[in-house]
Amino acid sequence: MTPDPELFESMRLELRRGSLVLAVLARLREERYGYTLRQALAGDGLEMEESTLYPLLRRLESQGLLVSEWREEEKRKKRFYRLSPMGEAMLSALADEWRGINASLDKIL
Repeated sequence: MTPDPELFESMRLELRRGSLVLAVLARLREERYGYTLRQALAGDGLEMEESTLYPLLRRLESQGLLVSEWREEEKRKKRFYRLSPMGEAMLSALADEWRGINASLDKIL
């Protein structure tokens, strides 16, 4: 029996939501601007719409986990993001939590 497509999509998005935060924090150990961040995540198999990424970046910055600065590159202004010291600590703590959850789920599944 196949799951209801709408219900599956809803649950899939719920499952992804927390994972995206961890992935964005991990990818921002290196400074990037939004487009290259999206490309890097897509290359890792985590495609994300701009309408999801940019609000997430603003929220993480407002929470003190990211710092950003505008710079001109290739005659265009681009906003570059990177982890703040608090973001580095949060990434470490969340990665440990993720590993624990993942190990538990591996046992269960």
